[in-house]
Amino acid sequence: MITVFGLTKRYGKVLANDNISLNVGTGELGVLLGPNGAGKSTLIKSICGLLRFEGSVSIGGHDCRSEEAKRLLGYVPEFPAPYPMLTVDEHLQFIAKAYRLEEDWRERADGLLRRFDLEDKRNKLGKELSKGMQQKISVCCALLPQPSAVVFDEPLVGLDPHGIRELKGAILDLRREGKAIIISTHIIESMEENWDVTFIMQNGRIAREVRREEAVGSLEDAYFSIIGDPREDVT
Repeated sequence: MITVFGLTKRYGKVLANDNISLNVGTGELGVLLGPNGAGKSTLIKSICGLLRFEGSVSIGGHDCRSEEAKRLLGYVPEFPAPYPMLTVDEHLQFIAKAYRLEEDWRERADGLLRRFDLEDKRNKLGKELSKGMQQKISVCCALLPQPSAVVFDEPLVGLDPHGIRELKGAILDLRREGKAIIISTHIIESMEENWDVTFIMQNGRIAREVRREEAVGSLEDAYFSIIGDPREDVT
């Protein structure tokens, strides 16, 4: 469903992504791990068609920059940026019109608002929302069109415990429904139980791809076996 082949991205002389290839199929949860500066966010933005790059990215067989791909893909950015003068409800109305959703979108929108504890925030403007509430409305907007694939960039940052629980539950629901999911995160333990494939990035490359059925030890063990454990440097 999400296929990346030979993706290379440079910012001037800086090589941010170096010949990256990966695949996350339907019903799979792929985790993207790596230290700061490893190139995770650049890769995420490239997959979502937000950057120019060398190589190819397809969503459901469509080039990631095409309208067909964008209809299949939901994206939750690391830094949510709601429209300051739109209310929570108006954000969902905007998405419904942009995606030309059928009339039943309202029922789904109400369910998302209830799930993420935003029902009483319907009339709040984007500029009035806390960081956590901005993240929640970003998730609601991404999921409203019922995408076939969803990409999350550090989705748990800024959420309260209730929001974290509900988002993790929503991610599991998406997986059960056969969606392809990529999550970039620093919170390794949050994905420990439910991942299918992990891509460990270092210096702009995928240093190791780990399939769950092939893994020995925990996700954290796999990560530090590649990146190195800073505690081992302490004397």
